[in-house]
Amino acid sequence: MSPQTASRLAWSLGAAAIALMLTGRVLYLAAGAFDLVARELLLPAIAVAFAIVGALVASRRPGNAIGWILLGVGASVGLASLAQGFVEQRLQSGPDIGTFAGIAAVYYEFKWLLFVVVPATFLLLRFPDGQLLSRRWRWIGRFAGAGIVGVLVFGSASTTRLFEFPTLENPVAVDGALVGALTGVSVLLIYVGIFGSVASVVVRYRRAGRVQRQQIKWLATAGAILAVVAPLDAVLDDPLGRAAFAATTISVLMLPVAVGIAILRHRLYDIDVVINRTLVYGSLTATLAGSYLVGVLLLQLVLNGVTADNGLVIAGSTLAVAALFQPVRRRIQSGVDRRFFRSKYDAARTLERFGARLRDEVDLDALADDLRAVVAETMQPAHVTLWLRETR
Repeated sequence: MSPQTASRLAWSLGAAAIALMLTGRVLYLAAGAFDLVARELLLPAIAVAFAIVGALVASRRPGNAIGWILLGVGASVGLASLAQGFVEQRLQSGPDIGTFAGIAAVYYEFKWLLFVVVPATFLLLRFPDGQLLSRRWRWIGRFAGAGIVGVLVFGSASTTRLFEFPTLENPVAVDGALVGALTGVSVLLIYVGIFGSVASVVVRYRRAGRVQRQQIKWLATAGAILAVVAPLDAVLDDPLGRAAFAATTISVLMLPVAVGIAILRHRLYDIDVVINRTLVYGSLTATLAGSYLVGVLLLQLVLNGVTADNGLVIAGSTLAVAALFQPVRRRIQSGVDRRFFRSKYDAARTLERFGARLRDEVDLDALADDLRAVVAETMQPAHVTLWLRETR
């Protein structure tokens, strides 16, 4: 396939995925299902993000399977959006929607396989160059593929009622213990595929050079943020509502964006800064939030007999947290650099020691030797040469 043909095919698939999604949204809104629109914004956002990033990667790196995997996820999620809109339209005429619409409802019920399991298996197995580590890793992909197909076939057959459409009965449901057992085996195969794919990323990182390690860091950072935010959304959904859901949506959308940045290598080396800031300010936020809550509780106990006004307690806790911000940030920054960015920490310490010697050194030759040694230690260049302008 020529690069021009691959580019046209990639953008055509991306446009088709977006068109499927938009058609589904139009049908969905036309059916009057306005109460679910806020929550259902996640599906079109995923379809658009995966479709656009997939088209960019596939058009510029047609030999890399990652772009086509992203396009496949975007198209399948767009199809799920269309299935949802179609079912909502048929529900307007009553609960008897027919077999075809019932199959569409089942497909929408298992949409999580498309944008959760597929990226967690096939994308990880081939990230970032689109190739497997070796032929032995094909079995992980085969397990994952068999598990996905098994859950789609046997899982849909073992489900009587549909969670997404509780008023509908599953038209393809089959009674029997064998179907449930095969569903359990399929789920087990999916877990084998996911854990095996994660293991392949770890092995690839250990064997990779500097560029590929930076690429893997982008994906790992986005995945780690999603792994933290998604459970918090489930726990804090009631008190935070849309804010928690918005955080999860952004975290999900960061995955294709991180993949696109890693493969297209746009500002690739900024990932160390992103990781550093995420660790520092994430730890800082948790520390200050905990300090604030503890401060409020302690001040309430201390001032309980003096005043019943909580305003003084809140003001005192806020001032205490504000005073702690800079000292705590510096301590956390130093700890993160020392633990996770040792080369940066060692370079800063080397420069500090050189600055201390610089104040007392009077021998120009000795100073030049020290300067070359510091540059070699901190920057690690191939060669170091020092020119000094002669004074007249």
